[in-house]
Amino acid sequence: MQIERINKGQWGKIRAFFDLRTDEGLIVKGFKIVEGATGPFVGMPSQKGNDGQYYDTVVAEAELKEEITRLAMEAYGSDIVQSGAQAGEEPPPIGDDDIPF
Repeated sequence: MQIERINKGQWGKIRAFFDLRTDEGLIVKGFKIVEGATGPFVGMPSQKGNDGQYYDTVVAEAELKEEITRLAMEAYGSDIVQSGAQAGEEPPPIGDDDIPF
């Protein structure tokens, strides 16, 4: 398993979007690294329902989710530990390639 593509930035609490390629060649798009109250975590791909809530479209067992989290944090780098932008620093501009879907 490997991270196929990662787009870093700041979109609210979201710090990055990434895709995951399995050893079998399957690519799953739409993972995200989210800055939570207790630190960063990996959010699974999700879709907005008719009720306005978001629902996971991919479900993984705990062991697999831990492996995905480890890979994502390695790919993102150590700067995920530092939450928020530095004083006076603007987030990077969002280009067409940065759109998460």
